[in-house]
Amino acid sequence: MAECGRKGLSLLEAARSRYESLQISDDVFGESGDDSSENPFYSTTGDSNSDNGGDAEDTRRLSGTANSGAPGGSLQEPEAETEEEGWRESLRDITLAQYKDTHGPTQKMPATATTMDFFQLFVPDNAIQNMVTQTNMYAKKFQERFGSDEGWTSVTAAEMKAFLGFVISTSVHRCESVLSIWSSGFFSNRSIALKMSQARFEKILKYFHIVAFRSSQGGNQGLYKIQPFLDSLQQSFSCTFRPSQTQVLHEPLIDEDPVFITTCTERELRKRKKRKFSLWVRQCSSTGFICQIYVHLKEAPGPDGLDTLKKPQLHSMVAKQLCQNLSGRNAIIFTGPSITSLNLFQEFEKQDIYCCGLLSTRKSDCTGLPPSMLRNPEAPQQRGQYRTKMKGNMSLISWYNKGNFRFLTNAYPPTKQGVIIKRKSGEIPCPLAVEAFAAHLSYICKYDDKYSKYFIFHKPNKTWQQVFWLTISIAINNAYILYKMSDAYHAKRYSRAQFGERLVKELLDLDDCSPTQ
Repeated sequence: MAECGRKGLSLLEAARSRYESLQISDDVFGESGDDSSENPFYSTTGDSNSDNGGDAEDTRRLSGTANSGAPGGSLQEPEAETEEEGWRESLRDITLAQYKDTHGPTQKMPATATTMDFFQLFVPDNAIQNMVTQTNMYAKKFQERFGSDEGWTSVTAAEMKAFLGFVISTSVHRCESVLSIWSSGFFSNRSIALKMSQARFEKILKYFHIVAFRSSQGGNQGLYKIQPFLDSLQQSFSCTFRPSQTQVLHEPLIDEDPVFITTCTERELRKRKKRKFSLWVRQCSSTGFICQIYVHLKEAPGPDGLDTLKKPQLHSMVAKQLCQNLSGRNAIIFTGPSITSLNLFQEFEKQDIYCCGLLSTRKSDCTGLPPSMLRNPEAPQQRGQYRTKMKGNMSLISWYNKGNFRFLTNAYPPTKQGVIIKRKSGEIPCPLAVEAFAAHLSYICKYDDKYSKYFIFHKPNKTWQQVFWLTISIAINNAYILYKMSDAYHAKRYSRAQFGERLVKELLDLDDCSPTQ
């Protein structure tokens, strides 16, 4: 028994060492303790082929747990080398240039900085004042058209902050409806309900606007009511933080609490109203900071004919939008099957952006890839076996782990071997690119669990409001990450939940701003 314990500890130390070598900062990304200290190499999943399921499911399956077979390894046969559309079995080493940028927060926050100070890095007073102005303008125009509202008085900046605080509190206290605050039920909250009457809150909610009237200049018409706020938020993300070399393009969980997703039935999921937009992010994989967001409306015609694009074309366009500020920096981008394609990776390489992506014959654009590498071998394979073909600096890897997983990369040398470490089955051999992908993508998957602590449960019917509250959730998440990296964290050491509670109280301007223990 003691021998098993020592073996488990040695595997854990080996995994942590690999983990750190891949530049993932677990302490910065999330809570200290058991939740965030779990290594991504230990994730558990069911087995399946990589061509089934969604991008996130593919990533989770990548490091599934099962008893390991005989040791795997490369299946390369140099003596039987063949060429296929320029792809060769002979491999050569590649060297990636160093990252040409600094990373981390761009400004030093004092130890006395409050949660509001961090939040206002992204939602400053001038943005809140604009909400006040636009809401009052919309209320005036609405009443001119439909008749006066005797219960309405112009909203103030203090009331607007309180309004934001009430809605944000639904993430902290996990209540489905913001109006529950004033109820007598389980989710009632008398401590903050006294700050504003329910009637006044509902009036502000009725007239709340970011942009009251459509601009004559056009632009993204479907999002015109929120586009100025999105632009401001994006600029603040770029100005306050510089990401590390390794970053991930993906769609974060934005619909539901992850607990609900894992417990509800397929029928319940289908019954829920579908969103009319999708949101993609570029996220720093060493801290979890979301560097850039891209919102795509699913039903509205796009300004550049986006409504007519097929999925691979759309996802390629999204990737280019998210990476437009990375040229010349030697960044490494990890992608899921819907984005991974040879043409896109080659285009990025010309801009000194390097990629590592999971490939799916069903969801990826496989143009230019050798057909022999896209077919599953007929002979049985052992776990950890792989074969690779190379064209220029691009490597196409087929790796077996209870299913065939394919990777396309120009960011990692195909000659370098990595390892995925499991508690039960020990070390599973793989190319270094596979290890890096498993580490970074599995780690980002944990972001869903942490980000959900700030998921605002208020669900408005209007699409622009859904996008607004979603981006507010992202802003709070980013604010907490900057807080964890500042001297203020060492002074107070708030957990995610405590940070959210404190922010709500500061927005409501409550005297007692100490978080609940």
